[in-house]
Amino acid sequence: MNVRMASESALQDQARILLIGYGNPGRQDDGLGPAVAEEMKKLKMTHLTVYDSYQLNIEDAIDVAEHDAVWFVDATKVGASPYALNSLSPAFELDFTSHLVRPEVVLALAQHYYGKSPKAFLLGIRGYEFEFIEQLTAGATDNMRQAITMLTGRLQASVAMELT
Repeated sequence: MNVRMASESALQDQARILLIGYGNPGRQDDGLGPAVAEEMKKLKMTHLTVYDSYQLNIEDAIDVAEHDAVWFVDATKVGASPYALNSLSPAFELDFTSHLVRPEVVLALAQHYYGKSPKAFLLGIRGYEFEFIEQLTAGATDNMRQAITMLTGRLQASVAMELT
């Protein structure tokens, strides 16, 4: 086997990871999810697919089903600073509407319709201001940097361990 074939084979064996950063960049710190997505795109990790979105949609289940792991990244108004990290499981919720789709619902749809249930995490980055301004606050920016450092380390480790 030549070197090119070996490297292509190694890429195929890598875990396929999806990162979805969502939120409204026009509402100050609510734009943390899309801001993280933009920063992660710059890293050009071969095993990582990155999307940013205003909000989650039921159609996201298609992309989720095509990956081994998924990271949902969003801003939080309350909670731990600089961020909170939680494992997620599929769950249909009674308050599901097309205007509010929780990550657990997207996972449940991927499981139900595509028979796929990737490992899933919610990275909630602490935000402070949510006014109609297109700029992150200094505190949120600092929290984002810390979250990206953690996230990058976790993504590199998960590929090395092949998500075991």
